[in-house]
Amino acid sequence: MWLLLVLFLPIVQGSYPLMAVSNAVSGPVRGSVTVQCRYEPGWETYKKWWCRGAKWENCRILVKTNGSGEKAKGNQVSIQDNQKMHMFTVTMEELRWNDADTYWCGIEKSGTDLGVKVKVTIDPVTMQCHYGPEWETYVRSWCQDADLSSCTIVVQTTGSELKKNHVSINQKMHTFSMTIWGE
Repeated sequence: MWLLLVLFLPIVQGSYPLMAVSNAVSGPVRGSVTVQCRYEPGWETYKKWWCRGAKWENCRILVKTNGSGEKAKGNQVSIQDNQKMHMFTVTMEELRWNDADTYWCGIEKSGTDLGVKVKVTIDPVTMQCHYGPEWETYVRSWCQDADLSSCTIVVQTTGSELKKNHVSINQKMHTFSMTIWGE
């Protein structure tokens, strides 16, 4: 009986050797997000990576360490392994709306790599405009270019509220605001 308990105990107490500190992170457009992934001792010199894609088997590696503590950089993403703390940190910078997706923290090893899923979302952005009472009956609109002669109108309204795709306009007290959100 004792032998059976001793053999069974490591299986019950065992845990996955890799985990994300948070399985969901968000950041603002043009801002950044940081993801920390912890691993158990023994994995220090293995290569760590960050990949993008909802399915593990199809995810595309964006950045990978060389097995040391040196920082590795990719296109707007970096990864650094703190081997003493058993943790690597991924930073995504200059976030865009289309950066919202499923990503993976991973450790390269023989056979199947270790990986943990992390959901990255982009925070909604709200912008406000103030206008005088004499403009109350005019159409309010937002366009996506600073040059009025060539701008494309994203959304416009003459009512009190309009929602279109991922944009909404609310008008109250001579102020209207537009909120843009991703997925």
